[in-house]
Amino acid sequence: MTEKKTSVTVAGLGPMGAALAAALLDHGHEVTVWNRSPGKAAPLVAQGAREADGVADAVSASEVTVVCLADYDALYSALAPAEEALRGRVVVNLNSGTPKEAHETVRWAGDRGIGYLDGAIMVPPALVGQPGSVFLYSGSAEVFDAHRGTLAALGDATYLGTDPGLAVLYNTALLSLMYSSMNGFLHAAALVGSAGVPATEFTELAVDWFLPSVVDGILKAEAPAIDKGEYPGDFGSLEMNLTALRHIVDTSEEQGVDAEIPLRNKELTEKAIAAGFGQSSYSSMIELLKKGAA
Repeated sequence: MTEKKTSVTVAGLGPMGAALAAALLDHGHEVTVWNRSPGKAAPLVAQGAREADGVADAVSASEVTVVCLADYDALYSALAPAEEALRGRVVVNLNSGTPKEAHETVRWAGDRGIGYLDGAIMVPPALVGQPGSVFLYSGSAEVFDAHRGTLAALGDATYLGTDPGLAVLYNTALLSLMYSSMNGFLHAAALVGSAGVPATEFTELAVDWFLPSVVDGILKAEAPAIDKGEYPGDFGSLEMNLTALRHIVDTSEEQGVDAEIPLRNKELTEKAIAAGFGQSSYSSMIELLKKGAA
């Protein structure tokens, strides 16, 4: 006997919202779509979706409404005319914002009798629905468990816990890691590029070095020390790292490459040393960051 698929509404048909709706259709769900501005639903309708006449019609059509809009304010504005229709139904919100906004939205939903789950998408639209695509969720365990199968159509559904702010917090933390890593890569590519080395050639060596040496060799190894708040500098103190950072700044300036990124890293290290962490490992820098002293 074929299992009945959950009916799902997707509100917001930008590139990501359209990808979400397409993935749900591909997995056999009955999908209703709605977008404030007309003209975006045609390709999805051709794939089998139903375009709603309005937002109240859209949310009334399904057990679950997946919202993919710019931010929390956009969610409030878009769903305001449909609050009564949403009573007793579920909203899964997939947009970026802050933990405070996530907590406020849980209260908003609770006051209106709406089941609510906060989430974050960690892949580009082209990877939605593919194995290994990371989707983060936090908030109501009951809502997550009830709709885990539906959410699995979008990607690998990772539940982080009952604190509704965790999904957007993880999202922000991971994006911070991404942007910092990308800026580091771009600065490195500019450095070797100053000597005529193509980025493609440099990247082959850089990736082979970075993953085992930095990700596996440093990040994974240092995480337990960070949790304990213990930073032995036996294999490399902050003062030793400061020497390397000075060389990066000097080389950048010598090669005519902007030195702002390594200068900032050097300044943070100097502050940590001044705070008494000179003989501690580089990971001790987190103590300044946690206190906002940097």
